[in-house]
Amino acid sequence: MPYYIYIIYSKSLNRYYIGHSNNINRGLIEHNSAQSKSTKADIPWTLVYSKHFNSRSEAAKEETRIKRMKSRKFIERLIAST
Repeated sequence: MPYYIYIIYSKSLNRYYIGHSNNINRGLIEHNSAQSKSTKADIPWTLVYSKHFNSRSEAAKEETRIKRMKSRKFIERLIAST
């Protein structure tokens, strides 16, 4: 089953959120309907980046790698590279 990492952006707080899912559209709907504790205060969210992986473990590893960078510049360069 394919999995994806995704980066969503909240313009209201100028904030990015990084996650992984096997269904990006469902995930975006959940984030925008306040079903996620970590993103419910920053609605609306827009999808700004996604990348396909063949397994959940690969997607989770990439999500962790991006989060460990703790760099907004890194995230923005990643988004700009698409």
